[in-house]
Amino acid sequence: DLDSFVPSDLITSIDKLGSYSLEESDLDKSFQLPLTTSIGGNESTLPLREIIHRLEVGRCWIKFETPGIMTFSDREKRTLLARLVCSTQFEDFLARKWSSEKRFGLEGCEVLIPALKMIINKSSEAGIESVIMGMPHRGRLNVLANVVRKDLDQIFCQFDPKLEAADEGSGDVKYHLGMYHERINRETDKNITLSLMANPSHLVAVDPVVQGKTKAEQFYRGDTEGRRVMSILMHGDAAFAGQGVVYETFHLSELPSYTTHGTIHVVVNNQIGFTTDSRMARSSPYSTDVARVVNAPIFHVNADDPEAVMYVCKVAAEWRNTFNKDVVIDLVCYRRFGHNEMDEPMFTQPLMYKQIRKQEHLLKKYADKLISEGVVTLQELEVCVSLYENLITVRRYTSSKDEKILHIRHWLDSPWPDFFKPDGEPKSMSCPPTGLNEEVLRHIGEVASSIPLKDFAIHSGLSRILRGRADMVAKHTVDWALAEYMAFGSLLKDSIHVRLSGQDSPSPCLDHVLHDQEVDKRFCVPMNHLWPNQALYTVRNSSLSEYGVLGFELGFAMVSPNALVCWEAQFGNFHNTAQCIIDQFISAGQAKWVRHNGIVLLLPHGMEGMGPEHSSARPERFLQMSKDDPDRYQEFTGDCEVQQLYEYHPSLLTSSRLRLRSTAMLSSYGVKRMPSERVSKQPIRTTPVHQLMSCEAKSCMFVINKFIIKMFLISNESSIHNILKTFTFTFRYVDRDPAAAPATGNKFTHLAELKRFLDTAFNLEAFKGRSF
Repeated sequence: DLDSFVPSDLITSIDKLGSYSLEESDLDKSFQLPLTTSIGGNESTLPLREIIHRLEVGRCWIKFETPGIMTFSDREKRTLLARLVCSTQFEDFLARKWSSEKRFGLEGCEVLIPALKMIINKSSEAGIESVIMGMPHRGRLNVLANVVRKDLDQIFCQFDPKLEAADEGSGDVKYHLGMYHERINRETDKNITLSLMANPSHLVAVDPVVQGKTKAEQFYRGDTEGRRVMSILMHGDAAFAGQGVVYETFHLSELPSYTTHGTIHVVVNNQIGFTTDSRMARSSPYSTDVARVVNAPIFHVNADDPEAVMYVCKVAAEWRNTFNKDVVIDLVCYRRFGHNEMDEPMFTQPLMYKQIRKQEHLLKKYADKLISEGVVTLQELEVCVSLYENLITVRRYTSSKDEKILHIRHWLDSPWPDFFKPDGEPKSMSCPPTGLNEEVLRHIGEVASSIPLKDFAIHSGLSRILRGRADMVAKHTVDWALAEYMAFGSLLKDSIHVRLSGQDSPSPCLDHVLHDQEVDKRFCVPMNHLWPNQALYTVRNSSLSEYGVLGFELGFAMVSPNALVCWEAQFGNFHNTAQCIIDQFISAGQAKWVRHNGIVLLLPHGMEGMGPEHSSARPERFLQMSKDDPDRYQEFTGDCEVQQLYEYHPSLLTSSRLRLRSTAMLSSYGVKRMPSERVSKQPIRTTPVHQLMSCEAKSCMFVINKFIIKMFLISNESSIHNILKTFTFTFRYVDRDPAAAPATGNKFTHLAELKRFLDTAFNLEAFKGRSF
């Protein structure tokens, strides 16, 4: 790729013999072939000249390569030609009808469509039933139309500027949308489900989300080896080399509870990133070198040689389904036009685009080849082109004019058919009882206080904790950790899967995982020993990644509403390295793509004197992102509680780490239950100030008669004024001084700030003269 350097391990041409201390006279010497290659066929030795020739023809050194293997029948060639016609004519039609519209066309890499079809067909032959795909915007409309088979009239109507939006949210541009479709694979006559995930402009941000969704589908199908569900990720060359989340996603590929048992990566390598040349975009020789971290085989193939591409895709699919490892296909191609259809690439790459404009279109080159071989005739080609143009494209274009309203739900990539009706409404608005029998709570507490496995040696410190927990169960009291145990355990009893992941999530703080002190790698998850037919509780350490792991868990939570999926940050403010996932998917995903998700973010948060990096989870950012009008409360109607249950938004829990073992956080439990219809009528429960040991840096504490009744995390004072006007009470508040850092790192300063805060909160004289 980079013209300034050729990797030494790829030098096979005769003029580079000196790199291996060989001379031209050595070309006719025979050499013993290693057992790891098949290029010799039945021969065990070959002359060096023939070895080099076969390597150059074969284009890679994988064991599957044997002489003459890259041959196709006439039927296969005609099928390939027909797929190139669909790919090419689709882009040509859009260019003619909407020449000034952005569509990020596939011109220059039209072979991507038959490539994907080959991968899917070969995977279907191997038993794959579901394929989840992720890709950037380039070529997305073509993939939707010719691979996923989105109705063409639904695509064409997206170009209509008069199309009204339904009241389902903000929507998104057409080249970001996804699709879910189940159909019969024509080649294998088997059912296959294809899902192309919606993706923002952040190119490969969807990669870990796809992997999480793939893992979830494998989990719910009992597919422990990836034989029924797989993922395909498409990339641009610049993003594949430049975006760190690609590296993070690769590093999840073989971790327990994260592996999807092999992903096929397809790089549309048009050798440019917007206007950035390859030599300015990366330091590595190849854009695909990041895949070497997991030793994935990488196939570099000329995208203008469609038969070579088909063969590489066939081998890649066989590799993935045989070894369940990642594999990369590098489609070395070009971008015929600018980054989008409005850009003029000659401004920045004049010489490159002079060469590109001389390139003959792939469809014509391959059609001429097949005509010269006698595989098809010119008349047959013209009929094929006319069929797609007139009977499909034009007809669908005409029917697209009948569309008057754009419904984003038609582009849903992860439907919940058992939860929602086709019109998007919940199938049920009843509120199931959420109370628990005291016997159930006691049983969960007893298991949480014991060691379910025999001859299991735990740490003496944990033994004390378990004894203390058993004492709490006997006294009908719970601390934070035991309350979490009971909440999770009750869900498991109802066959609801619970998944908790993050950095150090199985740590001894909550005793989710017990480790044998005598036997290496022996551990026990007590919560998986509650009942014989319970759901599985998955708790795992993740890699030291926030962006990739949070994206993965978001994808996992996308598959089913009947699961509790939690991602825990080591400290609350560490979520800022996953801000892209939060901004683009969690906060705005439902508004843009009508995508429901119930992921829970656990962000330890509290002013506990631990410094600016370990105090604030920045909850004010979440409020700012997630509320369309931050100054207005929603109306509390009769079915408010039920509505909250069925909204199924992502959730955020910011809790102090001090609460985990604090004796001030003990609560009692019994058989008392509160009917749901009485919830909104209950008086406000107040909490004494001395029990609340943490407050957010930019927050305000509202005080009435020496009791805190609410803490609002608000971004500006005007919002405070507007909210206070909605109450009939007389409110007063005290806050910390404005500061860029969320907390001080000096212990003395922290204690002084806390004392001033509490003293002022309890001194009503301090509020005289201040009204709101």
